[in-house]
Amino acid sequence: MNNQVPLYHHHGFIIIHVGPLLSTPTTPSHPHSPPTNDSWKSTLRPPPKDIRPQTEDVTATKGTEFEDMFLRRELLMGIFEAGFERPSPIQEEAIPIALTKRDILARAKNGTGKTAAFVIPALQQIDPSRPKIQALLLVPTRELALQTAQVCKILGKHMAVQVMVTTGGTTLKDDIIRLADNVHVLVGTPGRILDLAGKNVADLSECPVFVMDEADKLLSPEFAPVMEQLLSYLPDARQVMLFSATFPMIVKDFKACLFFLLFLQCSPTAG
Repeated sequence: MNNQVPLYHHHGFIIIHVGPLLSTPTTPSHPHSPPTNDSWKSTLRPPPKDIRPQTEDVTATKGTEFEDMFLRRELLMGIFEAGFERPSPIQEEAIPIALTKRDILARAKNGTGKTAAFVIPALQQIDPSRPKIQALLLVPTRELALQTAQVCKILGKHMAVQVMVTTGGTTLKDDIIRLADNVHVLVGTPGRILDLAGKNVADLSECPVFVMDEADKLLSPEFAPVMEQLLSYLPDARQVMLFSATFPMIVKDFKACLFFLLFLQCSPTAG
């Protein structure tokens, strides 16, 4: 299947649609150079190859490799040790654009590599020598927060990146103690993180990466006021990435008012 990608404008968005078309866009450049010596791969121990049948949401790619994305070697090591062989369609489209620090509105079904599509560019931008929160990853549930934090730890295991997860239902005291140490990536639910930011415990003033997974839920009437308050704690020069399986009008209206975004539609069958 031809998976070439067109760009066109619609209501302030640059829309990138994965489907059979006639021209292929160029991959955005990135200041980091990819490793040229493959000897480092021989030291890695990836898990057994996944031989389960895969759907087109995962297999219909253009043939891009992770090493084509100009990622740090330490991050590539975590990617390959996690068992990732090559990018899925959502990763192939989202990661190169995210690395240019553009805002992204991305649609992809669960199970298509969506989490890694935002974790990889977020980790790429982390400077482990800076003792600051540099990526804020918001999710609607405790379970998803734990899963996302685990992906961050696995992919960033060779980067000395400190990942913290925080959700409601636990005491603030533990979070306060943890935030006294270095935290580079903060993963959690909106209410708890707003509480920590409001108490000046979580300093988000130098956090340039803001991710919302399952954005349709996070921008529901229950969460939307919290999300708007949270944005006020981040610097003006921030990158916003929204990922979801579906995008109802509430998401599109909210983002159209605040950001100029790239829309990645990597699941034609998603609702």
